[in-house]
Amino acid sequence: MTTPASRADFKEHCLRRLGKPVVEINVDDDQVDDRIDEALRYFWDYHFDGSLKTYYKYPITGQDKTNKYITLPDNIIGVVNIFDTGAALGTNNLFNIRYQIALNDLYTLTSVSMVPYYMAMTHVQFLEQLLVGRQPLRYNRHQNRLYIDMDWNRLNIGDYLIVEAYEIVDPDVYTKAWHDRWLLRYAACLIKQQWGQNLKKFEGMKMPGGLTFNGQQIYNEATQEREELEKEMIYTYSLPATDFIG
Repeated sequence: MTTPASRADFKEHCLRRLGKPVVEINVDDDQVDDRIDEALRYFWDYHFDGSLKTYYKYPITGQDKTNKYITLPDNIIGVVNIFDTGAALGTNNLFNIRYQIALNDLYTLTSVSMVPYYMAMTHVQFLEQLLVGRQPLRYNRHQNRLYIDMDWNRLNIGDYLIVEAYEIVDPDVYTKAWHDRWLLRYAACLIKQQWGQNLKKFEGMKMPGGLTFNGQQIYNEATQEREELEKEMIYTYSLPATDFIG
């Protein structure tokens, strides 16, 4: 048995799990694709291998300042935090505390050690979190818009925001995802449920030889398997809930 390395291999593997070619699987090809897409969405949302933390660098434009939001790529499913890299050393505000700390420690930064500077900046960050709190963020993955409730005038066009976020693990890019054991079983289960759903419409209809369709039994088996797999996901493959937005 070959290891699935593409969507086509993955689809055939799922169908073979259900009995193909010995048994005819009464599911349309588009329906199979729909169920695979559904399995992938569940995998991305809940499996610890379905998404990964990333730091996305975004350059601020004039349109962003007008909109008061930034647009993120489709593969971003949640946002944790943002970091303003506006220019700690290049600010025009001489009374900015970060500027003053950097100015006072400039010689130290270039010749001896960064430890005093790091400790001072860590203390400033702690005070900001204590007195100001985290930057309010609002993100909806269906809009791909990250709303940042702040004074946008303090950002200049060309400044960068670093967005700490989670992005999906696209199996077309990271092909090892196609042979994830849980994903294979879950996709096959959804296809089986679709198979039973299709055959239920002909329940009780007799075929030549006196045979009847057993769509309800196939559907019930698949429904029970689905419940067990989703419970396995929550208790075995899901990370504890975090405070990402999206």
